[in-house]
Amino acid sequence: MFFALIATAALLAQSQTTAEVTLMKAALGGACSADFVVKDTDGKPVVGATVHVKMRYGFAGVKRADLEIETSPAGKVRIEGLPEKAKPMTYEIKKDELKTEVTQDVAHTCHATFEVTLK
Repeated sequence: MFFALIATAALLAQSQTTAEVTLMKAALGGACSADFVVKDTDGKPVVGATVHVKMRYGFAGVKRADLEIETSPAGKVRIEGLPEKAKPMTYEIKKDELKTEVTQDVAHTCHATFEVTLK
């Protein structure tokens, strides 16, 4: 059953890219979201940076999801449909050898916005 939950989350997650933002509709039963703007040290958008998160949610954190999406040409990503009840999620943002992490606790910040600089 555990593997079925992961497979279901992967199948429900849809993403689409426009020139402005790459959108993922995670469809994990909630209304929370996370927005990312990824830049380099010169302040320019980073195209194709990977935003990755492994999450545990639901009663006692028994459900799990593994989400990954790449930034748009404007360096932006939006993830919608995150659950309102989840353990704090640590997003790993990376491009080549550059990497950073940010954390979202949906219990305190259901709609988070992160501006990150890859170093």
